[in-house]
Amino acid sequence: MNPLLELAQQGQSVWLDFITRRFIEEGKLARLIEADGLRGVTSNPTIFQKAISGGAEYDAAMERPLREGKDAHAIYEALAVEDIQKACDALAPVYKTTLAADGFVSLEVNPHLARDPEGTAREALSLSRKVDRPNLMIKIPATREGLPAVERVLGEGVSVNVTLIFSLERYREVLDAWLAGLGRAGKAGVDLSKVASVASFFVSRVDSLVDGLVSDDKLKGKAAVANAQLAYDIFLKAQARPEFGALVRKGARPQRPLWASTSTKNPDYRDVLYIEELIGKDTVNTVPPQTLDAFRDHGKVRDALSGSAGAATDVMQALERAGIDMVRVTDQLEREGVKAFMDSYDQLLASIEKKRQALLAHR
Repeated sequence: MNPLLELAQQGQSVWLDFITRRFIEEGKLARLIEADGLRGVTSNPTIFQKAISGGAEYDAAMERPLREGKDAHAIYEALAVEDIQKACDALAPVYKTTLAADGFVSLEVNPHLARDPEGTAREALSLSRKVDRPNLMIKIPATREGLPAVERVLGEGVSVNVTLIFSLERYREVLDAWLAGLGRAGKAGVDLSKVASVASFFVSRVDSLVDGLVSDDKLKGKAAVANAQLAYDIFLKAQARPEFGALVRKGARPQRPLWASTSTKNPDYRDVLYIEELIGKDTVNTVPPQTLDAFRDHGKVRDALSGSAGAATDVMQALERAGIDMVRVTDQLEREGVKAFMDSYDQLLASIEKKRQALLAHR
């Protein structure tokens, strides 16, 4: 059996961390949905930067916004909205058959707003209106300033993918923001069964940083999985909270942990490490195409998360004895993650501006 299809039997959804217009229009996304049971798509500024600046694929689509006199930012938004709408439409059958539990496509707000809660909420709600699809998720960075925006946007009945989570403490805060946001939505009369959310917990970057700080080879390649396993334990324990149960009784679905950045950066590690070790009920794993192909080819499926907290705690204690301060590590990773997305966003706009000028010169 296709290992990707087996993941669904373990209660895990596979989403694709990739999008381009040609990929959708050539039917490749539809084939993954049909053959591999793909249940969602995520995007970020880096993905769009590579897609739009990588060739002439989007040149024709730029003609209309050019005629309308739009600047680089407005052109990017127009192109991104169209791509996300197409992906949402491709995944609409999944959204329908899973009764709004899956079939989502994520679109990220401008990363330069990561420290601006009001600006983030305003752009998130604007993008939701422009895409106008029930299976859209707006991605909001889990900076401390981003959490009020998460609460507000969920409170407005918009589904949210809370992204760039690295630390356990920040994940607890994300769960609190989700509970508060769904509480607001419920009081406003919103149908909570239609307000979905995932918490995107980043994985491989943790090992990339920690491995360079430890001298004991036995501790290398351990921190990222242990950190995620403890996040899953937090998720399970949160379900015992009275406010969690109250929301579920009103139709709300749990905010599932989503494992992000799950391609293996170290060639010495198994290329499907961050899928195989993070399989569990009520989770999502979003993977780039090459990792998806690798897992289809040789992935091994088992319930890897149930009962994993004890061993994960042992790993974290060993790292602490080795002098690793995980709070400092995850704070650094959050700063670097926000900056990386800002840089990609700026490169994206620069690429669009270069194309805009070239197309105008040839008119």
